[in-house]
Amino acid sequence: MQKVIIIGPAHPLRGGLATFNHRLAKAFADSGYDCSIWSFSLQYPSFLFPGKSQYTDDPAPEKITIHTRINAINPLNWIQVGSDIAKAAPDIVVVRYWLPFMGPALGTILRRIRKNKKTKIICIADNIIPHEKRPGDIPFTRYFVKACDGFITMSEKVLKDLRQFTQKKALLVPHPLYDTFGTPVSKTEAREHLKLPPNGKILLFFGFIRKYKGLDLLLEAISAISRQPSAGSDQTSEISDLKLLIAGEFYEDEAAYQALIDRLDIRDLLILRTGFIPDSEVKYYLCAADLLVQPYRNATQSGVTPLAYYFEKPMVVTNVGGLPALVPHMKSGLVAEPEAASIAGAILEFFRLGETHFIPHLRSEKEKYSWTNLVNAIIDLVP
Repeated sequence: MQKVIIIGPAHPLRGGLATFNHRLAKAFADSGYDCSIWSFSLQYPSFLFPGKSQYTDDPAPEKITIHTRINAINPLNWIQVGSDIAKAAPDIVVVRYWLPFMGPALGTILRRIRKNKKTKIICIADNIIPHEKRPGDIPFTRYFVKACDGFITMSEKVLKDLRQFTQKKALLVPHPLYDTFGTPVSKTEAREHLKLPPNGKILLFFGFIRKYKGLDLLLEAISAISRQPSAGSDQTSEISDLKLLIAGEFYEDEAAYQALIDRLDIRDLLILRTGFIPDSEVKYYLCAADLLVQPYRNATQSGVTPLAYYFEKPMVVTNVGGLPALVPHMKSGLVAEPEAASIAGAILEFFRLGETHFIPHLRSEKEKYSWTNLVNAIIDLVP
């Protein structure tokens, strides 16, 4: 049996990267591989972490071996971890790369692993050039990239960015669907569970709140819709009972958003659930909504999009990065420009067309996004 080690966040760390790694480990195990995860004992120093906690209270995933070993800021730890993985002699190491801050730690670990002359190293690159630029991004990324044998990207944008650093073999594989959040429930049950209004239209903004995700644009779009006269406008009257559900933790200063809400005078149109959403609650938020909106200013791919596909929820996305390729216009959803007026127009168009217009396309598109495809792509990259 071939041995695979995934290097990246895992339980008790929380968030989309950990969820992805757990599901990928299961996919390798289901395909007959001996797979474990080497995660972080310290992922970010507290002063660099924008959220309230890096850890989850959810139980650990079943039947997945997790070694909590990597200290992201201790070079002596990097050398020890790399040597220990090298001695374990896995056939393949799959390493996640999402932030240049991790370049020195991961690059050093990988160089130690390569000394065993056996292990092949495949990177799953979530980002190469980050959304929020900082000093050191380019040299840290270059140092990391040189230690890898091949790459998986999940959007054309990341693949293009990667080519600024290397011409090594890379494959574009769509982000698989998250299918670990439980069976979908009815809209009625979901709203009852979350204590949301049982009737009316609900838009959903889901995930960590950061500048590049454009929540401010969506707030301005909601304001624009609310100011439209209802008299004589069938389109506007159809969504006169519209609410925006914001579900996710602030990863930057909340005060600016609260001030914008007050300035726009839209607080009565919002439902704020701005804390961390545990995995056990995710399905309720997706199932409660009529429409998921991703008003991003820039993007590579999005872990929220596969959630929408799994729960068959139509989307409005902006025309940035890999989002339009993931959400075909007028099929799985609508593509708008990253401007408030365009986003508002797409929301109105969705309600004009109705949810039933999009469901057949969502069901067809979601068939592309399997975990087996990702496992096979990783194996195909091994030299």
